[in-house]
Order: sequence, then C-alpha cells, then structure tokens
Amino acid sequence: MSGEAHTSGDYIKHHLQNLTFGQHSDGTWGIAHSTQEAKEMGFWAINVDSMAFSIGLGLLFLLFFRKAAKSATAGVPSGLQNFVEWVVEFVDGSVRGSFSHHNPLVAPLALTVFMWVFLMNFMDLLPIDWLPWAAGLAGVPYLKVVPSTDPNVTFALALSVFFLVLYYSTKMKGPGGFFAELAFQPFPKWMFPVNLLLEGVGLIAKPISLALRLFGNMYAGEMIFILIALMFGGGFLLGLFGGVLQWAWAVFHILIITLQAFIFMTLTIVYLDMAHSEHH
Repeated sequence: MSGEAHTSGDYIKHHLQNLTFGQHSDGTWGIAHSTQEAKEMGFWAINVDSMAFSIGLGLLFLLFFRKAAKSATAGVPSGLQNFVEWVVEFVDGSVRGSFSHHNPLVAPLALTVFMWVFLMNFMDLLPIDWLPWAAGLAGVPYLKVVPSTDPNVTFALALSVFFLVLYYSTKMKGPGGFFAELAFQPFPKWMFPVNLLLEGVGLIAKPISLALRLFGNMYAGEMIFILIALMFGGGFLLGLFGGVLQWAWAVFHILIITLQAFIFMTLTIVYLDMAHSEHH
C-alpha cells in the first residue's frame, strides 16, 4: 500500500509539475526537476510549457479567425464562417449589454479574451496522459498542457486588464479625478484616508480575484481528471468506473471551461466600463 501511495503521489506531482527553465542555485541553466527547484530559480524562471501552449493557442485563434474573414462570402456561409459570426455576435451582444461608452478597443479585446481563455481551458479536455507521454518520448520530462492552470498565466491576463483599467481611469477622468474617486467616497471627504484604504483594496482585489477565479476552477478541474486517471490502474472494474466518471466529468467540464471564459470576458468589459464612468 505504501508503494501504491508513493506511486500515486509521484504520478500526481509529475502531472502538476511545469516544464520550468531557469538558473539553478549552482549557477547553471536548465530544467527544474521538482517544484522546489523551480521556486529556487526565482522570478526569471520560465514555465516553457505554459508559454508555448498559450502563445500557440493565441496564434491558432488568430489564424482561424483570419481565415474565416478572408474567405467570408455574402452567399451561403461555410461552417467556419458560421461559427466565427456566431462568436462575434455573441461577444458584440455582451459588449453592448455591459459597456455604455464608446471605445473601439473593447469589443476586439473582449473577443480576444473570450476565445483565448476558452482555448486554454479547452486543453483540459484532452486525455491527461497523451501529450505528456508523447513529450516524454521526445525527452521532455514534464509537460502541463493547460495554461490556465498556471497562476503565472492567469495573473498575466488579469494584470493586463488591470493596467488597461488604470490607463482609462486616468485618461477619462484625469489624474485628479481618478484620485478623487478613490479618496472622496463612500464617506465624507474628511475621511479620505479610510476612503483611500477601502477603495484601494477594492481596486487591487479586482485583478487578484480575476486571476484566482480562473486559476482555481481550472486547477481543480485538472486535479479531478488526474485523480480519475489513477483509477485506470486499479483493475478492470475500477478502470471501467473511472472511464464512466471521466466521460461524465468531461461533459460537465465543457460548461465550466466556457463559463470561466465568459466570466473573465464579462468582468473585463465591466471593469473597463467602470473605468470610463464618472462616479459622484
């Protein structure tokens, strides 16, 4: 039993380990072979798998949408054109319903956020062992294929939205107006230290909650897939039950990955709408 637990623990740790490249404590550069080694590499270590899959999926999104735009016709649309038009109309409806100002950046940004996050989440529906096994044959020791289970990716997305919020808050209201919004509400002006503390915490909480919501949901979903995969090594009946569980969880997970992409997009639109609005 102790051997089984050790094997199961190693299996889980292996699937949760990123392919991290950085500088080791002895000054050499290379791949981290444990989470502790990855931590010791410090801030400049790179999760190569997260970078590769996120950039690759972003390029895939651009390629397909560009192809649909170039081949669009006024006649009977193709399946790809139908899908792209549906997604664009869906995002456009969300922007019109949540953004009450005029900014030509918001709709393309919302489309990019929705599709990019959805594609990163969608990687969680691939069989948990396929790509890591193929990578192992090529000599790659670790491979996490779901970028949104990496907090570095989700925080990068959230901070990008946060910087846009700060930019448009300052641009639309001016530095003084933005500061007044933080310092002079909800309590009277003479309580501005309290107002500044409360509003500052609320402002900083936006990117943190945006990043952790996506990361937490996707990390939990991946962990469930890993635990179900362990059942395939427990005999025929347990493996059969694991197969049924895996199918059921994958079907339910389709809703989760879509919902998380929609929530991230919607909050991005709402935060930018708040950045454009005057508060009195």
